[in-house]
Amino acid sequence: MAQHYQPKMSRAGRSPTEVVSAVDEFGEVREVNVAGEFPLTIKVDDREVVTLMTLGTHPEELSLGYLRNQRLIENIEDIRSVEVDWDRERVDITTTHGQGITDWENKLSKRTVTTGCAQGTVFSCTLDKLYDVRLPSVQVKQSTIYNLLRSIAAHNELYKKAGAVHGCALCQNDEVLSFVEDVGRHNAADAISGRMWLDRIEGLDKIFYTTGRLTSEIVMKTAHMGIPILLSRSGITQMGLELALDLGVTMIARAKGRHFLVYQGVRNFVFDAVPGRKSHFGAEVPHSKTGT
Repeated sequence: MAQHYQPKMSRAGRSPTEVVSAVDEFGEVREVNVAGEFPLTIKVDDREVVTLMTLGTHPEELSLGYLRNQRLIENIEDIRSVEVDWDRERVDITTTHGQGITDWENKLSKRTVTTGCAQGTVFSCTLDKLYDVRLPSVQVKQSTIYNLLRSIAAHNELYKKAGAVHGCALCQNDEVLSFVEDVGRHNAADAISGRMWLDRIEGLDKIFYTTGRLTSEIVMKTAHMGIPILLSRSGITQMGLELALDLGVTMIARAKGRHFLVYQGVRNFVFDAVPGRKSHFGAEVPHSKTGT
């Protein structure tokens, strides 16, 4: 298999937790794990782009995914190196041409602070290129969603250990290909996007899962990754729904156990595992049909 071009990269991922002391409800001191949170300033050819608050486990992929999802740099080949220095709390990204982000002033001229954890940012160029995205119509089965939710439950170890984080996953059918946790769901999404960029992974047959709410920002990131199906255990926002309708993203949320709501894209959904309903006596009554 031919090797894809990849920039020179540091491997500066941090431990996701630290041990601290806390006093419980019995007045007893306990040693507990807490999630890390560190500032990381992204610089491109020594010009500052943004400072992110992150867990720090995948700083290189996070930085690349941020630039990709914001459409600040279009091609991975334009990046020569990605070097993280935690002592200076920065990541230095060097481009192959040494001129930074093309059309820098125009791209960074307008920023929208979003509802993302720790406040996300969307640049004007991100919005300008959004409707260049054309997502395919891809079917997804109810049984696949149920199997996938069971698979994902085995991956959120950091949340179980320390809490205070969101998780995102790149999935194919009911297989979890990549799972990332961070202090914000947009950081976790960007880290996955960065890995997809490095490994040339296409999103057209994938499902993107997040533990967080489906806002317009998450819909935008999913669309920029080329992923047509979005799944969450949390709720949605009105703008997120409107954007999913515009872009053709199948939006499934409030997904936990055997419950879910398809907010957008029901024509792509195959009801092949409809659960029974509870009777007045508590017994499960089989559903009378397998699809709608």
